[in-house]
Amino acid sequence: MEPLISPWVFALLLFLGMLIMLEAGRRLGGVRRQRESDSDRSNLGPIEGAVFAVFGLLMAFTFSGAATRFNEKRMLIAQEVNAVQTAYLRLQLLPQEPRTALQDLFRNYLDSRLEYYRKIPDPAAADAMAASEQLQQRIWSSAVVATELPGAHRDAGKLLLPAVNAMIDIATVRAMALQIHPPRIIYALLFCLALICSLLAGYRMGGAPSRSWLHILGFTLVTVVVVYVILDVEYLREGLIRLQTADQLLIKARATMN
Repeated sequence: MEPLISPWVFALLLFLGMLIMLEAGRRLGGVRRQRESDSDRSNLGPIEGAVFAVFGLLMAFTFSGAATRFNEKRMLIAQEVNAVQTAYLRLQLLPQEPRTALQDLFRNYLDSRLEYYRKIPDPAAADAMAASEQLQQRIWSSAVVATELPGAHRDAGKLLLPAVNAMIDIATVRAMALQIHPPRIIYALLFCLALICSLLAGYRMGGAPSRSWLHILGFTLVTVVVVYVILDVEYLREGLIRLQTADQLLIKARATMN
């Protein structure tokens, strides 16, 4: 699942929306403040505090969830590398000819996996994923046949086939992990709450004779930056935060197969 709009566009729309709502709240507050008593203003405090608390909790939980999923995706890369390397090393249990053929398939498989991760979120990534799945089938079929050939280690089937199966399983787990995100309504709620909080903040500034740009820009920028980081961490390979560093493990594993 990919975001409906780019995180950059989302952040820009949120920034503009918050500025508009702050100004609207300020103007509304300037008119209403003349009719309110001090007791009326104090009664609004708990309501505003509750709305801001809900907004803060939503941001905190969304950020925490995005950070947790980011770390899980990095750990899955390490698990995939370990699975591939384990299966590749256990090819030594096979006779020379089938071992060489399977080693070539492993190299092609790892190349297809790297190509897939490089192309995400481009639609062309689906072709690389299909190529990986075809190679998985070829590797499995070839490994099953090779473990039964004369000259293979007597425990080749017991050791190699579970390793190949684990390698295939972790690829499926990684593909699923890339699709796990909070429901899009969460981000819509985050957007709406940011606008409501901006309106309330602007209303509170309605009694001031002039705009405090320090507070306006400070509140707006901090909120927009945090929301952008949440989206960037959640939808990896879309913005500034990437998994290229973790992908180096796959590249190093591929280099050891040459």
